Amino acid sequence: MRFFEERRRLVEELKSEGVIRSKLVEEAFLHIPREEFVPEHLRSYAYVDTPLPIGYGQTISAPHMVAIMTEELEAQPGDVVLEIGTGSGYQAAILAYIVSKGHGHVYTIEIVKELTKRAINNFAKAVPELLDYTTFVIGDGSKGLEIFAPYDKIIVTAAAPNIPEPLIKQLKPGGRLVIPVGNRWSQVLLIVDKRRDGAIRIRESVPCVFVPLVGEYGWSKESEYLY
Repeated sequence: MRFFEERRRLVEELKSEGVIRSKLVEEAFLHIPREEFVPEHLRSYAYVDTPLPIGYGQTISAPHMVAIMTEELEAQPGDVVLEIGTGSGYQAAILAYIVSKGHGHVYTIEIVKELTKRAINNFAKAVPELLDYTTFVIGDGSKGLEIFAPYDKIIVTAAAPNIPEPLIKQLKPGGRLVIPVGNRWSQVLLIVDKRRDGAIRIRESVPCVFVPLVGEYGWSKESEYLY
């Protein structure tokens, strides 16, 4: 009961700030228990609007940033979504809740094997009903996930130096990609729309700070990003 009340309070705050705008995103935030996606010793901070460490140099994004990215992505029931950077699984759970309303699917890829295992466990504890709508993959997300392409929507939860070309190719015409691009100190959330004719339109959203996207089309190693 305590966590539900804190969850509801946070949702109301994000709505009043104009961060949560749609009914679907509001329902997803109320349904997904963030406390089950943070380390046990940090559960009391689950509904503080801040990023939290989840191990292996990674974080779970602040709730407002998850909300911003989810709203910008405009995922709909029935969509097929690719997430780059599973982390704790929280963003994937939010998206799976939305797309499951129309029997869509979320494919989520993570380069750290241990985090993938933990994310699956988090799903199993918190939202087992969404496991049927989610596929977890270990690998280099900067290359996308060609085997299940094309995707209606693609979301990247790590900072890239540029927009990876494979993600553009794997996006359906009419689809949308949301990705933070920049360097260690300065990133901007980019909204990339692929028009029906294949033309690309890019819009800047908000400044942000994410961990690096490490991989063939990201940073070749984290030290490049740091220095």
